[in-house]
Amino acid sequence: MDKQLFFAFLLTLLAGISTGIGSAIAFFARRTNTSFLSVSLGFSAGVMIYVSFMELMPNAVQSLSDIHGGKSGALYATLSFFAGVLLIMLIDKLVPNYENPHEMHRVEEMSDEVKARNVSNPKLLRVGVVTALVLAIHNFPEGMVTFLAGLKDVSIAIPIAVAIAIHNIPEGISVSVPVYYATGNRKKAFWLSFLSGLAEPVGAVIGYAMLAPFLNDNLFGIIFGIIAGIMVFISLDELLPAAQAYGKHHQAIYGLVAGMAVMAASLLMLGN
Repeated sequence: MDKQLFFAFLLTLLAGISTGIGSAIAFFARRTNTSFLSVSLGFSAGVMIYVSFMELMPNAVQSLSDIHGGKSGALYATLSFFAGVLLIMLIDKLVPNYENPHEMHRVEEMSDEVKARNVSNPKLLRVGVVTALVLAIHNFPEGMVTFLAGLKDVSIAIPIAVAIAIHNIPEGISVSVPVYYATGNRKKAFWLSFLSGLAEPVGAVIGYAMLAPFLNDNLFGIIFGIIAGIMVFISLDELLPAAQAYGKHHQAIYGLVAGMAVMAASLLMLGN
């Protein structure tokens, strides 16, 4: 169990600090590879949607049905799914649109011309800081999702962690750009974005501390249903619109199908 705890936490940490990859891209890259981001975000959505409906929900139904009976188990799993949807919807509802971390930015915006126009702009700095805080709030439940999945089934947790890591990359750019606008300081933009991603392992630790005494098959069934709801909503509300914003419609869909295919193949090879 100690090894599984460590591995689950490691997965969560790696998924969280991938916001730093987005910051690094903004730091070093000259141009945004929009096709790559579009396909990658679509891929991430495909992984999340497929694993939600083909693994998490069946596991939730099975676990809860074994305890409560078939009809009640399916009902509780369904309610858990929509509870996850409502939870992430509520978080999104509390975030002002103009400070939403899922507003797309490109690294071209971090140019010397922009720096000359916007350096030492306190309003933009506030946007960057608040965006980082909002991203941290978004990452908190994602950290719990990855960590709790890792405790129950590593084969499911790994693709979830990869999918979340991919979708954290453009969010890292989205934090870096307004901070750079405001300060002209790339290092400050990088570190603020990087630190916002650490909310995922923090969410994992707090979530585990709260739930550890109660973890059993019944609670894991409910948690898997909630995780499925959260991931489906993130995919439909954030990842696919972001994928289309960065690229073309077909690029996003090709990525989506590829993500589903890779997830299906990996689950078949693992014998799930």
